[in-house]
Amino acid sequence: MDGSLIGSPVRRKEDQRFLTGRGNYTDDINRPGQAYAYIIRSPHGHAKIKKIDASAAAKTKGVIAVFTGDDMKVGSLPCGWQVKSTDGSPMKEPPHPPIAQGKVRHVGDQVCVVIAETYAIARDAAEKVKIDYQPLPAVVDMRRALESKSLVHDDVPKNLCYDWTIGDAKAVNDAFAKAHKVAKIELINNRLIANAMEPRAAIGDYDRSNGDYTLYTTSQNPHVIRLLMGAFVLQIPESKLRVVAPDVGGGFGSKIYHYAEEAIVTWAAGKLARPVKWTAERSESFMSDAHGRDHITHAKVAMDKDGRFLALMVDTMANMGAYLSTFAPCIPTYLHGTLLAGNYATPAIYTNVKAVFTNTVPVDAYRGAGRPECTYLLERLVDVAAREMKLDRAEIRRRNFIHADDFPYQTPVALKYDSGDYHTLMDKAIRLSGWDDFEKRRAEAKKRGKLRGIGISTYIEACGIAPSAVVGSLGARAGLYECANVRVHPTGSVTVFTGTHSHGQGHETTFAQLVAERLGLTVEQVDVVHGDTAKIPFGMGTYGSRSLAVGGVAIAKALDKIIAKGKKIAAHLLEASESDIEFRNGAFTVAGTDKKKMLGEVSLAAYVPHNYPIDKLEPGLEETAFFDPLNFSYPAGCHVCEVEIDPDTGVTKIVNFTAVDDFGRVLNPMIVDGQVHGGIAQGIGQALLETCVYDDNGQLVTGSLMDYCMPRADDLPSFKTGTHNVPARDNPLGVKGCGEVGAIGSPPAVIGAVIDALSPLGVTHMEMPATPLRVWQAINGTKHRKAAE
Repeated sequence: MDGSLIGSPVRRKEDQRFLTGRGNYTDDINRPGQAYAYIIRSPHGHAKIKKIDASAAAKTKGVIAVFTGDDMKVGSLPCGWQVKSTDGSPMKEPPHPPIAQGKVRHVGDQVCVVIAETYAIARDAAEKVKIDYQPLPAVVDMRRALESKSLVHDDVPKNLCYDWTIGDAKAVNDAFAKAHKVAKIELINNRLIANAMEPRAAIGDYDRSNGDYTLYTTSQNPHVIRLLMGAFVLQIPESKLRVVAPDVGGGFGSKIYHYAEEAIVTWAAGKLARPVKWTAERSESFMSDAHGRDHITHAKVAMDKDGRFLALMVDTMANMGAYLSTFAPCIPTYLHGTLLAGNYATPAIYTNVKAVFTNTVPVDAYRGAGRPECTYLLERLVDVAAREMKLDRAEIRRRNFIHADDFPYQTPVALKYDSGDYHTLMDKAIRLSGWDDFEKRRAEAKKRGKLRGIGISTYIEACGIAPSAVVGSLGARAGLYECANVRVHPTGSVTVFTGTHSHGQGHETTFAQLVAERLGLTVEQVDVVHGDTAKIPFGMGTYGSRSLAVGGVAIAKALDKIIAKGKKIAAHLLEASESDIEFRNGAFTVAGTDKKKMLGEVSLAAYVPHNYPIDKLEPGLEETAFFDPLNFSYPAGCHVCEVEIDPDTGVTKIVNFTAVDDFGRVLNPMIVDGQVHGGIAQGIGQALLETCVYDDNGQLVTGSLMDYCMPRADDLPSFKTGTHNVPARDNPLGVKGCGEVGAIGSPPAVIGAVIDALSPLGVTHMEMPATPLRVWQAINGTKHRKAAE
């Protein structure tokens, strides 16, 4: 597999159609006889629904139907992961009806759907629906929610979903008792809104002739949507439900989940016997798409006299929002708590996570999903530890890194890292970033009246959530394998059907590279098909940087089967023993001779079996394979950020950003760079600009792009990137994953740089986002304190 295609920066095949406006997104699809849905959403954070009068709307010309929760008596939107509390009790899993029944629990909760001949008619008619609400006290702050008498769900005491722990509490307490020094931190990981370029959309279709349903939707995992919606919500057999996710314009986790709107339009299509389409407006997305992050954490680390870590203790409150989204419970537990070792050889770790219901939009995975939250608290704490021990921030990390010869390494919090070289990663990042010469640049900036700072962070990520048996024992309600079908056509071209889904990652190129390299083809001879449950045997979709680490291996295993069958056919055609057949560069050759058959000749014989071992082999050349990983894969890296702050305005400018990562084996470095750049941009957005804000009544204050600030091109520098790749031992392809690392490693590096810039003024802490106002207040608050002293 070491030919010219693997490791080459092949241009993305799919970009031709995207750049020329020929992409096919859900909103581009229109079905014959299609109607349009407008969803009326709650304006209250918490309220009882006393009465809904839709009579005037129903009489409006062009209105087909108006449905409320009383009409749509179906199953609850299911949660895909069950977490148990420390005492063994199951998490609280209250019902989540697609349309609210009796009570609304967050601004944006679905209350009623108007279906009409056009979207404009549906929207106008919605204004005629009269809804009588009885407002109730809302709980937004997690700390208050745990003590409040106001319950989001009447049957969930203290609004507590679960109380989960992992680690050895006694070992940790013993280590703290003998510590030379203890470093502590309290911080907030700010709530984010994904804001993918394409808003969510869904079209439900129903075929009266055979009772088949089709859902077209903006989804990262159509098979999972089919399973959840068909089995749990609408009780439609999977054989009667097709889910199609065409081109998807970004997801970042927010399009993993099964949403109410998907069930609403599918159910309504069956009721009305005609297609029903819904497309979110941007402001609607703010109050209906799952949010991300939103943790409050207290952490402390015990150290010996040399600054080596003895133990780590972490207490976190994680916001679940008003309902449990599909994967929400596992984000602060198995994708967060189990990563708290980070890159460090900390011998004892203990963490407690309390998941809390609030009157806010449900919270679930957002790019990185638990790993950014974990890395941020850990790396910020390590910076505090360096200050306590009066050590250089890079040096304290070096002293505590897991050594390259210690792999595989068993952490105290369940995971076993298979490979890595953290010292080399950091050494390379320090060289590329000019870390050692920074004080010269700080002095030069000072002459210009600017405050300059530098920050460093290291991270490790767990990708390709697996194995299924293990995650099943931890509460996953689905397998986490992947499936691939490889079809060699009679003339030798190939179609790959994959259960993963591409929504910007470039699968149509990277998977084609993998196949073309193995079969001796050109990339143009390989087509990749995804996103249609009628075409793909099965699949678990794309999230958690699993596509290549899991889906790519499934493809490779199917290719192994293709080559093995091809050898049998070639042996027959060449009148040779199968054991003498070799396959290389698209040719089946008899070892030691010049006798050969090309792949196209073998595939033609398979489909036109005039000269074929029909007594031993079935015709055709098509194979399916499943892959269930034995372990996570573990990309890692070191990020260095350098900032300059204008003390008069508090504006922070990122002047340099360096990322050095370990991705294992890299198929396409150009695509990898693009993934890293995008992740860093989102991480910078969280660190400096983005935050979701609710007021005490549960009103979404940052409900549009007027109030929710996202990074733009002029907020970002040119990134310096590098790699030091150590192949994954537990992955047959040696790959590790790259899609989320930028969003994991960058926030602590950015905030570390901001604090370093302000440290001469006595600033030692800064919450995200470090907005100009927040930075200016820190500068001037310090000035006032010093003046008072």
